[in-house]
Amino acid sequence: MKITTIGIDLAKEVFQIHGVDGHGKIVVRKQLRRNKVTKFFANLEPCLIGMEACSSSHHWARKLGEFGYTVKLMSPQFVKPYVKTNKHDMADAEAICEAVSRPNMRFVPIKNVEQ
Repeated sequence: MKITTIGIDLAKEVFQIHGVDGHGKIVVRKQLRRNKVTKFFANLEPCLIGMEACSSSHHWARKLGEFGYTVKLMSPQFVKPYVKTNKHDMADAEAICEAVSRPNMRFVPIKNVEQ
């Protein structure tokens, strides 16, 4: 059960996590409250994490990068084609997980605190 890729749909209070293994099989699908995110990722092996670029994604990218994760941010317009059903948090997290693993995906650079 080694998680290789995680997609995170960020929100104000409840984040949706979607993780897959090397074969693309779903390993973890859960909701995390904002105050539990750091604890959850501190106990996992580092892997690839994808998020849609937004104002708080840069903060979370820096935070998760401190744990050794490879974090990649994508513009929401590039993630939208990967949403399979109606728009809801679980579908968005799954689409982010799918999009981050694509070889031709364009990524947004992570901003530091000063930027």
